[in-house]
This record gives sequence, C-alpha cells and structure tokens, in this order.
Amino acid sequence: MIVPIDPSMVLGPQAAVPGVSPVNQPDVAAAGTDGGGFGGSLSNALKSLETTQAEAAKGAQELAAGTATSPEAVVMNVERAKLAMQMASALRTKGVEAMNDILHTQV
Repeated sequence: MIVPIDPSMVLGPQAAVPGVSPVNQPDVAAAGTDGGGFGGSLSNALKSLETTQAEAAKGAQELAAGTATSPEAVVMNVERAKLAMQMASALRTKGVEAMNDILHTQV
C-alpha cells in the first residue's frame, strides 16, 4: 500500500513558506509604454503561471522516469501549479461575469 505524501509533514527547505515581497507601485505616466498597469500585471501573471506549469510538468516527468531527487519537492511543485491554475480559472470566471454584467446593463 502506498501512503500519500502529506505536504504539511514535509521537513526541509520545501516546507518553508517564502516571504512576500512588497508590491511596486507602477508609474502611471509610463504605464502604457513599458507594459505596466493592469495589462502588464496580467501578462506577468500569465507568464508566471506558464513557468509554474512547466516546472510541475518537468518534475512529474522526472518522477515518472525515476530521476527525481526529491519526490516531496515534485509534489509541492505540482500542488503549486494546481493552485495557480485554480486561481487563474477563478479570475477568468469573475472577469467574464463582470463583462457580462456590463454588457447587460441597460442604458
């Protein structure tokens, strides 16, 4: 019987919760020129999601091939990717709902 890995029981550097970096306030005047503002933030978030998904896929392939050095780290990366995808899906749903509300508003 294979016992599932509980991420809360992992000891070592994988169990550490990284600190939260401060949010940089974008310059409003330069927002349109350097990818700042909402569009730039959305683009950066999607790039981060893509990177997280790629790391999880690579780790899963290593685990399947038997070359992964730390199965706990692979599980943590897969869970991070899963949560990031759930967050992106929830944000997309909220955006679509907001757009539908705007389009159905009678003037």
